[in-house]
Amino acid sequence: MWKELCQIAGEENVSVQEPMKSHTTFRIGGPADYFVTPHTADEIKRLILMCKRENIPYYVVGNGSNLLVSDRGIRGVVIQIFKNFNEIVLEESGVIRAQSGALLSKIANFAKEQHLAGFEFAGGIPGTVGGAVMMNAGAYGGEMKDVLKGATVLDREGNIFFLSKEELDLSYRHSIIGEKGYIVLEAWIALERGSKEAIEEKMEDFKLRRVTKQPLDCPSAGSTFKRPQGYFAGKLIMDAGLRGFSVGGAQVSEKHCGFVINKGNATSADVEELIREVQRIVKEKFGVELEPEIKKIGEYDN
Repeated sequence: MWKELCQIAGEENVSVQEPMKSHTTFRIGGPADYFVTPHTADEIKRLILMCKRENIPYYVVGNGSNLLVSDRGIRGVVIQIFKNFNEIVLEESGVIRAQSGALLSKIANFAKEQHLAGFEFAGGIPGTVGGAVMMNAGAYGGEMKDVLKGATVLDREGNIFFLSKEELDLSYRHSIIGEKGYIVLEAWIALERGSKEAIEEKMEDFKLRRVTKQPLDCPSAGSTFKRPQGYFAGKLIMDAGLRGFSVGGAQVSEKHCGFVINKGNATSADVEELIREVQRIVKEKFGVELEPEIKKIGEYDN
């Protein structure tokens, strides 16, 4: 197993018993059996096909900004598409092609330098473009579906093909990617010509709003819950009297109740229990079901 992983990705890009807390923005998570950081689409394809052939579980992650990893870790192979697969290029007039490991902040800055407007909303979202396509990430009135031309994806059988924006079936925090088990390899982003100064001003405004309203100084996985129809999750949690509510090292942020933060040595179990309690109390008080936006991976009992 180790030998074949090294043959595909290079020994320097394969780790054993890698602590996942080092690779998630929550700073939570036990060890992964194997942790691989491929450089090319072909390496990613070969890793997936090897895992399938050997019946080994595998997980594809970006920079871990939306993940809660089990304290017991992850059995199998974690394939991290991030720092080794993050090229951003201007393909044609107004169209940016970004490999799936590219950070949204880097793409936003690249677009700004190219005088291309429309991606400002994504500049402060702490994730990669692959994850952003998969969940149709959005902020401040913008969503990936507003700017995507399409994406190059890899399916479970190793086929690589392009899906148009329409074929991606993008809606609120949803795409066909998760349903089909596809892996995003590249995103094609179509933007409009704009003023660099106006783009920069808009990005600075969004940045200021984030800094003043969100707990960016604490480890978290971003917004913990999806927005319930007709409500705001953070306001429901606040109105339920749960501002600052804690379980172990996990806490509902006092700055923004839509965020669960790691206030120091929180475990995955702490976060899980806190989420369950928040869901229970909000349901009791307001009859609203809160659905977590965070993705759980690893060895869980349920």
